[in-house]
Amino acid sequence: MTLDQIPIGRFSTITRLSQKALRYYDTKGLLIPEAKNTITGYRYYTGAQIKQGIMIKYLSTLGFGLEEIHQYLVAEKTGNNGKMKNLLDSRLVEAKAELVKLQRVVSLLDGNNRELMKETMSEPTIKEEPQVRVISKRAKGISNETFGRLMGELFGVINTPENLANFVKIAGPPMSIYYDHEYSEDEGEFEVAFPITGKVTVDSPEFEVKNLPKRTVASLVHKGSYETIGLAYKALYEWIQAKGYEMIGPMMDIYLSDPNTVKPEDILTEIQAPIKHNI
Repeated sequence: MTLDQIPIGRFSTITRLSQKALRYYDTKGLLIPEAKNTITGYRYYTGAQIKQGIMIKYLSTLGFGLEEIHQYLVAEKTGNNGKMKNLLDSRLVEAKAELVKLQRVVSLLDGNNRELMKETMSEPTIKEEPQVRVISKRAKGISNETFGRLMGELFGVINTPENLANFVKIAGPPMSIYYDHEYSEDEGEFEVAFPITGKVTVDSPEFEVKNLPKRTVASLVHKGSYETIGLAYKALYEWIQAKGYEMIGPMMDIYLSDPNTVKPEDILTEIQAPIKHNI
């Protein structure tokens, strides 16, 4: 062993990476020891590899996967600051989404909210919904991620200088329309829409300005976290069946409150299902 060869145990202490992790990173080509004893199999690292080991530990703590760690290390080695920033920004977005989800879980488990599946909803009713003019975008994807993205894109269109000059305004709560026949964790097809007024200009065919037609709907308002909204769907569906109605189109959520400004247990969401009476 030369003076610059650091045994795996000592290298583990310096970098705060376990020996198990170091062996794993070796097999994945992420942090390969500079030398190995062909007889004993002992791994030896060098002083120059300490910084790389510490960086791997740091990125792993931030929640980066192996591929992202590899990309970051390559970008750092080649001086690609833009790539490094993009990786960090992307992980920040993911971490914020994870934080929101955990905050909802904490709220549900809070000592003052032990009834995790408490049914807090209005009585179902029949409503005649008028025609409403909207700007919308339809897409496929994972619901939570895609909803946020579509809403951001729609806000961006509404708030362009041209549309602001034409007095385009949001005229009601945002809504989502579900086109799938069953729920999927991986990918769903849905549309996010905002009621609007004013002369709207769009620069992409992905955005649509249209009128949602008049419709008869069964409706109820759910109060509480989105995680418990399934109870409201169950209640509305059973009510529709019991009253002899038939669903004739996609269901819709109307977001009556902003989840960023109210507690999860106070979120109000109206659920609508277009119906007709079976004769």
